[in-house]
Amino acid sequence: MARVRGQRPPVTESRVTTRPAYPRQVTPSIPDLASLHSMGAAQQPTYPDRAAVDAAVERLRTAPPLVFAGECDELKEKIAAVVRGEAFILQGGDCAETFAGVTADNVRNKLRVLLQMAVVLTYAASVPVVKVGRIAGQYAKPRSSDFETRNGVTLPAYRGDAVNGYDFTEESRIPDPQRLVDVYNNSAATLNLVRAFTTGGYADLRQVHTWNTDFVRSSPVGRRYEKLASEIERALTFMQAIGADPDEFHRADVHSSHEALVLEYEHALTRIDSRTQEPYDVSAHMVWIGERTRQIDGAHVELLSKIKNPIGVKLGPSTTPDDAIALARKLNPENEPGRLTFITRFGASKIREGLPPLIEKVQAEGLQVAWICDPMHGNTFEASSGYKTRSFDDVIDEVQGFFDVHAALGTWPGGLHVELTGDDVTECVGGGEELSADDLSNRYESVCDPRLNRVQSLEMAFLVAEMLSAARCPKTD
Repeated sequence: MARVRGQRPPVTESRVTTRPAYPRQVTPSIPDLASLHSMGAAQQPTYPDRAAVDAAVERLRTAPPLVFAGECDELKEKIAAVVRGEAFILQGGDCAETFAGVTADNVRNKLRVLLQMAVVLTYAASVPVVKVGRIAGQYAKPRSSDFETRNGVTLPAYRGDAVNGYDFTEESRIPDPQRLVDVYNNSAATLNLVRAFTTGGYADLRQVHTWNTDFVRSSPVGRRYEKLASEIERALTFMQAIGADPDEFHRADVHSSHEALVLEYEHALTRIDSRTQEPYDVSAHMVWIGERTRQIDGAHVELLSKIKNPIGVKLGPSTTPDDAIALARKLNPENEPGRLTFITRFGASKIREGLPPLIEKVQAEGLQVAWICDPMHGNTFEASSGYKTRSFDDVIDEVQGFFDVHAALGTWPGGLHVELTGDDVTECVGGGEELSADDLSNRYESVCDPRLNRVQSLEMAFLVAEMLSAARCPKTD
């Protein structure tokens, strides 16, 4: 993380003294919250009680860091290897985490599918995989509308557990700033669980078979995984027999990330690193700016331009080459490798046409950027049953288009950003299980967007491994 070293206990329910709004600024280089909001900050909650907001922000300002600046620097170095074409990013997890989902079982299941996918990609494609979870902070979601109407009743939209409740009641949908403190506490608990699993033996490569002991083993993709796991086991046995038993086999680095959406939370957790005297957002190792908040003169771009974490920006079909250049220059003025990742989300039907101009312009300007593909958000549609869903075939087609574009341009397809779960949900249609629209109601659990289930995620890993292997060893005439 990487590993979440030195994690301290979460904030307790101690009494808070209310002080004037936004009393402290992190550093002169970081604009205060009032200035950020004056920039017309997009996708922000409308809180009814300003004093309650001030109290929550003040509590967060004094809370211990969730991650450390040195860990963020370690991740930046790994992403720099991606920029050089020497590694691949696997970024995945829930569309929107929930407080109720912070259990040992849920965290372990998400971690398990990430580890399994990473093993498949690493072994099949022979490339180091940088593991980044959409975890321990992905509690806020941008929405296309501020309101939701059901049966003639209109209420504020659900914006994630960081802001309000999912229940469709007037009380539940009121934005509550205390939830930001709850985000911190639940993120701390999640990171502690991740640390325990990744350093306590669960992530040991010699346990690779134990990650596949339930329903997935009986599926075609599960049997394929078992074959690969047996090959890994034989290789590890050989290495141990000749005296090679690296420490890296016994643990795994899994980094945390989330969309930096609610300004109060991200600003309050921005701290000055004692080593470098530079500001870091200690809410996660990596944070990203979404498609709806990437305005070049907006508050989110301004805030993230000041921190030293590795950062990402979502780029969709409306992005022009000039937009990409302006964002890169604003967010990475020193052109530091590993600092900036562009996460593309075009949709299967648009990626082959929309992505090349962006890459060509960025390359021509000599900008150091990692490119990773989000094949989820551009492929969402509503099934006849009313469920929001995605087709597995569309998701894979966008990934293939992403690899095809990079192959044609001679650039490196640096990674994959996926919404997934380690559970046997039925939220996306297709895949080896051939889920149909009629199956969606069986186990649809997402509070926001549909996720790949564990079988679909593993199937994707094998398909992407083939693409990645071809990218590493392109055919020559």
